[in-house]
Amino acid sequence: MTVVNATMAAGTAAVSVRGVSMIYPGPVQALQDIDLDFPAGQLTSLLGPSGCGKTTLLKIIAGLLEPAAGTVTVSGKTVKGPGPERAFVFQDFALLPWATVMRNVAFGLELRGVPTSEREAVAEKYIGDVGLRGFEQKYPHELSGGMRQRVGLARALAVKADVLLMDEPFSAVDEQTRRKFQEDLLQLVSVEKRTFIFVTHSIEEAVYLSARIVLLSPRPGKVWKIIEPKMPRELSPDQIRREPGYLDTVESIWQNLKDYVE
Repeated sequence: MTVVNATMAAGTAAVSVRGVSMIYPGPVQALQDIDLDFPAGQLTSLLGPSGCGKTTLLKIIAGLLEPAAGTVTVSGKTVKGPGPERAFVFQDFALLPWATVMRNVAFGLELRGVPTSEREAVAEKYIGDVGLRGFEQKYPHELSGGMRQRVGLARALAVKADVLLMDEPFSAVDEQTRRKFQEDLLQLVSVEKRTFIFVTHSIEEAVYLSARIVLLSPRPGKVWKIIEPKMPRELSPDQIRREPGYLDTVESIWQNLKDYVE
């Protein structure tokens, strides 16, 4: 495990957060003076105690919330709202119930005016990539929870966004499905070479998936530590989960967080 700085040299970050604070009515300060860079082509997890502002920060990066102070830039451009260079994978699937898997996955491209044949070809590729080939004409109610989440991931991948923002996407599925998702996601990160920002409450999940883990402090959320897990990724998933570097990183993070568990 390596602890590193929160910011990096100019030009190496896909997403940069500078001086971001967020105050909700009450007032409740959710975030305070966040300075943070997210490296291009890697998966970075946001981890911390409940209420530390993980999802708030993700939504600010997405342009769904406006911060009380500070700025976010994506590929050097200031975020002023949602944009095509970012895609959001929601915790609750957020699928169109009346649309097939094919239509759901292609929906973002449809909104952009991409011709039917082109968007369906792109959708078909990502439906296959997430393991749903053969389910193109099924409706959400005909799918398991895990399959619906795969549709949500395929939809985010299909719009070819540079940055994928994932808000606890695996929390609603069983443990076996969650582990399979994790393995599939690592493969997608390797192949797609996009920037993934991943919110999770699971220490084990963050350590297994992440090139970098941003540990946020209790509210108001601040950057507490940046951790880079060091495991030999050429090992099998089961071997990684038994590897001393993995276990030591999980335990170290737990020692930081355990006093803040309610």
